[in-house]
Amino acid sequence: MHISTKCSVALHCLIFIYEYGEKTRVTSDLLSKSTGINSATIRNIFRALKKEDIITVKAGTGGAELNCPPDEVSLYRVCKALEPDFLSKLIGVHQSPSVLCPVGRNIHHVLDRSYQKIRDDLRESLEKITLADIISDYEGIDQEEEESEEGKEIENK
Repeated sequence: MHISTKCSVALHCLIFIYEYGEKTRVTSDLLSKSTGINSATIRNIFRALKKEDIITVKAGTGGAELNCPPDEVSLYRVCKALEPDFLSKLIGVHQSPSVLCPVGRNIHHVLDRSYQKIRDDLRESLEKITLADIISDYEGIDQEEEESEEGKEIENK
């Protein structure tokens, strides 16, 4: 009952590609070092993102690039690219309730309504958050860290 960590790894990769892709060749090996995730896993994530047309990967020498503007890449699109059925797996109902029990007989119907609303709400929320929003958050945090480091340097002088 969770969204896989593949989503956070993919977002890490996409931010990295956005920030450094014009300056350096962004490969699975480079992203493996940045994410702490095996490069084979990064390549699997690349394949899923490429299939969804979120990135392109150059043949031969490698190197990933964003294939569309960050404001066109929703968090939902990234998660769905990696795990197409993630919403249906997010909340499940136990498979074998007793048909002899009134609660067991009806639990699927009862919970399906509530769980579908949760899935719909989550999908709507994930569709509203874009890679551009996440990049903006990253850049704000990165700027805060730079300012904090500058303040420490001034204090040490």
